[in-house]
Amino acid sequence: MSIRIIPRLDVKGSNVVKGVHLEGLRVVGIPSEYAETYYMDGADEILYMDSVASLYGRNNLREIVERAAEKIFIPLTIGGGIRSVDDARALLRAGADKVAINTALFTKPDLINEIADNFGSQCMVVSIDAVLIEGRYECLTDGGRERTGVEVDKWVENAVERGAGEILLTSVDMEGTGKGYDIELVRKVTKSAPIPVIACGGAGCCGDVEDVIKEANADAVSAASIFHYRLIKEMGARSGNGEGNVDFMKRSSGIGGNLRKGIDPVSISSLKQYLHSLGEDVRITGSSKQ
Repeated sequence: MSIRIIPRLDVKGSNVVKGVHLEGLRVVGIPSEYAETYYMDGADEILYMDSVASLYGRNNLREIVERAAEKIFIPLTIGGGIRSVDDARALLRAGADKVAINTALFTKPDLINEIADNFGSQCMVVSIDAVLIEGRYECLTDGGRERTGVEVDKWVENAVERGAGEILLTSVDMEGTGKGYDIELVRKVTKSAPIPVIACGGAGCCGDVEDVIKEANADAVSAASIFHYRLIKEMGARSGNGEGNVDFMKRSSGIGGNLRKGIDPVSISSLKQYLHSLGEDVRITGSSKQ
């Protein structure tokens, strides 16, 4: 199977936002502009996450999904605030291909079974926000704000048994930092999970994507900053609505000095060409929506 490159759009209200460790969210653009640009640039899928949905008990992405489905013909995965089969059905009818769920599953794990039974395992993506605490990886909920006490490997085993089709694995420790993916975390999950694992959180350059594929056997790679900040140079600078992101991108120290070398912006097509040159199996052109 080809390695999939999946840009992640964290959405708050009508804006794409970006933070560090899932916090300190700042506006970076408009969902439709970003999604259409990424589609034209060869993205294999688009991941939309409502960044505050679990906090407010709702998902606000249906209208955004409907608009996207009219112009974007690659799979759309939607996450954030999905609490029932009816919530999932509404998003799938709006044009989503998959739903990604985290928080609701810790109070209703049977929701995995129900969605897999109703729509097929391929629609059910279990989203895991993981953090390293005292030498073990623990699952977080509510946008990375609440601890569960549940270890990642045990939760992955449970999810697979219940019929999950994919794991979306986000390292909260690395998310937004540009320091690279948590290779140990991803490797731990890919070794035990018989279903595809999407690595997310930490990409700062093409080399980071190469590392998580080669060293951790990720089936797919999701990233935000390295793609977003390229568009900020074009859209943000043009519109003057970047909320300081152009300056942030240029600073090698980043927020609080926590970026390795700052974010090295890249297009999806350039990233794919880079991976292809290394012998990785990637689709150089965008694929049709299944």
